[in-house]
Amino acid sequence: MTVNCPSGHPSTSTDYCDVCGLPIGAAATPAAAAVPAPAVAAPGPAATPAPAPAGQSCPNCQEPASADALFCENCGYDFTTGTMPRAASPLDLSSAGPTPPAPPAAVAEWVVERWVDPDWYAVQQSDDPCPSPGLPTVIPLTEKSLLIGRPSRSRNIHPEIDCGDDTGVSRRQAQLTTDGQRWWVEDLQSSNGTYVASAAGPLPEDPIIPGQRQELNPDDRIYVGAWTRLVVRKATPEEQAGQA
Repeated sequence: MTVNCPSGHPSTSTDYCDVCGLPIGAAATPAAAAVPAPAVAAPGPAATPAPAPAGQSCPNCQEPASADALFCENCGYDFTTGTMPRAASPLDLSSAGPTPPAPPAAVAEWVVERWVDPDWYAVQQSDDPCPSPGLPTVIPLTEKSLLIGRPSRSRNIHPEIDCGDDTGVSRRQAQLTTDGQRWWVEDLQSSNGTYVASAAGPLPEDPIIPGQRQELNPDDRIYVGAWTRLVVRKATPEEQAGQA
């Protein structure tokens, strides 16, 4: 195919004139422009590159990315070199300096025992079968305020004192708080109430008033749900050593 450059020279090249070297572009004569373009790119010293695609997918994780992205934001794949990012070597880690030591875990001075109490179950008239009584579950109390209840992932409820096996316990049953020496319990508008009684006395019949903190005496017991009895006490030296 022959086209005319802006100076009128006939040229077999469609981008730059073979005679004077001027760019031809849109200045080709109407007769030349009417000639169908060849199926393949015309040869020349500076062929126009094809336009970049609107987007691309990571070959490693198939995460969509923009056409001009250099790296995959999901896995770090390098679109330019076609490689994954280099893992840090021990030498790289050592050059960053020593890893600071992890802070020591807090040792709980207090624990709560969670019991299955058949006597409490007998007066609750629950339809659920009572689990077999046995040794209590001992839970270290490392916070100043702890939630008693049953966990719920959908409602983002994660009680520190988990009573999840007792369906009579509300999701947010009660709150335990301390000043380091004394303990209080507060009912959080639970469905079945929170009860407190001395270990030497009978089972409690009246729940504590919701929303009001009640201080616990050293021999007090907390009753919740269908069979759960909670006992707050000092941790033994052996229990503290086991936490270290």
